[in-house]
Amino acid sequence: MSAVLAETVAPPRSALPRSDFLVQLAQVVRADDTWGAWDELSDADLLAGYVLTAEQRRAIPVTGEPEPELVWRLEQFYAAVGVLVARRTGCTTAPMSRIHWEGFGRVVLIAGRLVVLSHHLRDVHRFGFPTFAALADEGERLAGEAAAMIEAHADLAGAD
Repeated sequence: MSAVLAETVAPPRSALPRSDFLVQLAQVVRADDTWGAWDELSDADLLAGYVLTAEQRRAIPVTGEPEPELVWRLEQFYAAVGVLVARRTGCTTAPMSRIHWEGFGRVVLIAGRLVVLSHHLRDVHRFGFPTFAALADEGERLAGEAAAMIEAHADLAGAD
């Protein structure tokens, strides 16, 4: 965690809103915990890094390379979108990202031969959401768009 974030007030860790996406995101994050270090953390504590207050967001400089932990969190977010889409549609999805060292890039989610989601990223340094509800809404929205694309082009999405 950067020194800037450590000095700011942490977001409230209230109970998570009911959301398929937040459940999936917590599962994706926990899957990377091969040593069980996060077993004792609640899902809210585990996902707290995705929530940034306006003050925290303003305090983060947008110069220099994004921190590896932040890039990992961003990749886990889109991986969770992909897994949720796969669970809803039955089509395996694969996220691919390219993030420039200056903090911009693109994430695509692919199912078969179909790009089901293409998202341009800006200000990656400040990736986060004001609340858990906003995090859940964005994940659900992206998963919904990707699932709709698969339904509209099922012949391409099921192809290898």
